[in-house]
Formats: sequence, structure tokens, C-alpha cells
Amino acid sequence: MKKEPVFDDLKQIIQADPRYAPEAYQFLREALEFTNKKLENGKRKPARHVSGEQLLEGIRRFALQEYGPMAKTVFNTWGIFRCEDFWYIISNLVGKGILGCAPEDSIHDFEGGYDFDIAFRQPFKPAPFSGKERST
Repeated sequence: MKKEPVFDDLKQIIQADPRYAPEAYQFLREALEFTNKKLENGKRKPARHVSGEQLLEGIRRFALQEYGPMAKTVFNTWGIFRCEDFWYIISNLVGKGILGCAPEDSIHDFEGGYDFDIAFRQPFKPAPFSGKERST
């Protein structure tokens, strides 16, 4: 991360690309910090490069922790419908110098990352009824 986002930067980003709510940008920054901490086993170390795959997994885990079974709904209200949307948010932040990006980073790292229903709803679905459960 290069600098703290300021209100004017975020306002300019949203004016240029109104697809995503301001909360989506804040969430992404928090998810990146969460991912960095998990990769460093909770130790506070300087920010390091996080791959697209690592970030997507961090986003998934952080969203489940923060929003539980409502994660997909929350994302949808922010304009996020697929993993590629995270790349566009990152690109907007990189364009303003708020985040850094490695030359090898691209949208291809996020394409088809995971299906939102499987990633955010399936963990909360009840186990199928097997008929062996005791009824009272």
C-alpha cells in the first residue's frame, strides 16, 4: 500500500467508475490487510505482495467472517458480482496511487476465481437430510 486513501481520491474514483460503492473499496483494503496478516501468521510485518489467488482466498475468508451468510448479498449491493470486480476495484486504487501492483498482476488472476454462491452460501447450507436422524 502506498498511501492512505483520502476522501477526495475515493470521490474521484467513484465519479470515474460508479460501478462500486465506497464500502467496496474500504472492504478491499481491509481484506488485503487481513490476508497479509494471515500470510504472516498474524505477525505485523511490512506489507508484501499478495497474489491474486491469495487475495481472493483472503477476501472469501474475511467476507465470511464479517458478513456470514449475507456476504454475497452485501457484495451485490456494493456492485460486486464476480471475482473480476475485485480486480477493477484494485485497478482503480492503483490508478490513484493508493495501492501498488506488480507488473505481472492482471485481471487473469481473478477471472473465474470462484462462484459466489459456492464460496459464500454453501458454507451455511444445512447438511442434507439422511433419514437416519432421530425425530422427537
